[in-house]
Amino acid sequence: MFKIFSKIKRALSKTRSAITSRISGLFKGPWDEETLEQLEKVLYEADLGSECAIELVAKTRAYLKKTPDATIKDILPFLHSMCLEMLEIPPKVEAIKPAPDTPRVILVVGVNGSGKTTSIAKLAHYLKQEGESVLLAAGDTFRAAAIDQLVTWAERLDLPIVKSVSGGDPAAVAYDAVESAKAKGINTVLIDTAGRLQNKTDLMRELEKVHRVIQKVVPEAPHETLLVLDATTGQNAVDQAEVFHSFTPLTGIILAKLDGSAKGGIILSIYKKLGIPVNWVGLGEKIDDFMPFDKMSYADALFKA
Repeated sequence: MFKIFSKIKRALSKTRSAITSRISGLFKGPWDEETLEQLEKVLYEADLGSECAIELVAKTRAYLKKTPDATIKDILPFLHSMCLEMLEIPPKVEAIKPAPDTPRVILVVGVNGSGKTTSIAKLAHYLKQEGESVLLAAGDTFRAAAIDQLVTWAERLDLPIVKSVSGGDPAAVAYDAVESAKAKGINTVLIDTAGRLQNKTDLMRELEKVHRVIQKVVPEAPHETLLVLDATTGQNAVDQAEVFHSFTPLTGIILAKLDGSAKGGIILSIYKKLGIPVNWVGLGEKIDDFMPFDKMSYADALFKA
């Protein structure tokens, strides 16, 4: 747990600076409505989004009216508790537990450039380190580079991979991967998918077909659908999540490139607006700079004095 906290704290250092230090400055003296307006601005600029910022400010206003003598030593813990409260709301779409003797099928979606393929490799490495057997499926057949990149990662990590030629049928790749994993007793299948949003209708049809064919092998699959988002894109990440969620129900998010960004508040924004939890975070360029998202560590990194 300490390792997770220290890494998240380091990755969110810019967000922490953008929030905690500025809030501390706001509440050096007596507060008034202008103070709360500035608080809303601070939260919004840290990419918590308007809904999140408005709700936190409203709750802070109510708290301060009840405890007018509160200082920053009281206000930061209050915001910390409100952050945790938001993250404790059950997600709208739950991951499905695989049936016995069937592989867990994880569909990974996301736009090109979000860090999707690298995030799949990092997740595969993490699961392998935890003792799971993993098979990769290079389902982004739209781009030859995406196939080559995943093949390279499979070789580095010594993992089996199912692939096709560029322009091949991604659903066929997904089907072969799930069938192979089931036959070989492999724990988890990670399926890469095309990352284009230019033609949303084609993307929706493609994802629907992938769902349909893998369910011929494992009826309840996919057990999880994870969206990879680039933390540095801020509120644009919320828009992407909304679009993909309308295509295929998302059970969670992999937030990539969280290191060095001042936009870590996006995690709260996405959860508040869409009810999609962040399951994994990418905290650097190394293969092991990747870990499960921990709510307490996140709240501590943002609001702990």
